[in-house]
Amino acid sequence: MANIDDSSPTDLKADSGEAPRPFRVLSLDGGGMRGIYTAAFLARLTDQFARIRGEPALDLGIGFDLITGTSTGAIVGCALAVGRPMPEIVELYRNHGPKIFPHRITGKASAAFRAAQGSRYVRQGDRALREALKATLGDITMLDVFGGRGISLSIPAVLMSEHRAWVFKKTPQSGVRDDNYPLVDVCMATSAAPIYRSLAAINDPNAPGGPQQVFADGGLWANNPIMVGLVDALTIATPDQPIDIFSLGTCPRPDGDHLDAETAHRSMLDWSLGADVAPLSISAQEFAFDNMARLLANAMSDCGRPIRRVRFPNKPVPASMMPFLALDDTRREAMDRLIQQAHTDADLTKSACDDRNNADGQMILRLMNDLPAMPVTGAVWDRTSTNAVKG
Repeated sequence: MANIDDSSPTDLKADSGEAPRPFRVLSLDGGGMRGIYTAAFLARLTDQFARIRGEPALDLGIGFDLITGTSTGAIVGCALAVGRPMPEIVELYRNHGPKIFPHRITGKASAAFRAAQGSRYVRQGDRALREALKATLGDITMLDVFGGRGISLSIPAVLMSEHRAWVFKKTPQSGVRDDNYPLVDVCMATSAAPIYRSLAAINDPNAPGGPQQVFADGGLWANNPIMVGLVDALTIATPDQPIDIFSLGTCPRPDGDHLDAETAHRSMLDWSLGADVAPLSISAQEFAFDNMARLLANAMSDCGRPIRRVRFPNKPVPASMMPFLALDDTRREAMDRLIQQAHTDADLTKSACDDRNNADGQMILRLMNDLPAMPVTGAVWDRTSTNAVKG
């Protein structure tokens, strides 16, 4: 096994020795069970390039200097950061999804039933998610990933004691506050979606034996974390280093309500006791933050700081997918349709990579060609070293 060069990612130069290597950011949206789409998309895309290059698998996580993900996006992102293969994460959703979301909210009646059942279902889901995460991420911490793999992490959440945004962060500029948080706890915190799941009560590693901290889902304010990634990239990358942002959604719903003056008077029950608010927030945030990032990146590029971004998938979701896009839909048919759509979108993305005139495709192609190989069972690395290790 060979060690990856232990120089800082921001110091690496392009093959020409003239232009600095881009600072690469991966931004992964939240979306509950739709995270299986994210994992399947990345699995399909990287597998095609691995086969083209004659490698067993490609280490996608190590290709990024910074990974930011919210809720289910953080679960996929942290798995990439530690070098887990994406097919394994697809199976995590398949095998554990029905236990994490043991009761699907499908409308007013099911919401009322959930309300009458108290905390039984969310307690079940909390235990199931922690067990699934533990099996995948073990006891690896934020600092382990930064020191052993050279990858920065920024994971949005909400600190309930102060009702304020919180970002679990380990970067060259972040200090030591979050160093010793296990990734399992970080993922529990960022995915603690009100109504759908329990809030996350986790230990503060900086105050052993003290009161636990309670967090809510980062999707309440940054379901699309692209702006979190952009801000951190600007603080980490060298001034002359271009920034490339790869932003991936979760097969977003083509939402919209055609309302008249009478139907605008919705009650709590009409909102399924709040359950219908979450998809609305997700859709609004995805559109807003993606466009803010686009405008800011364009403005900064005009000022001489090159920032490129690619958002995929970048086409409308087929109408046939609409019945399968609920955040808590764990039906086998729903998961199969999400995986099928992910494969279709990944194939289209690969076609874009083959088009020399497609700027987005060429940006993805450069990333894929730069990825190191890894065993199909996942990356091997030393948590006690500053060097990542590949097979």
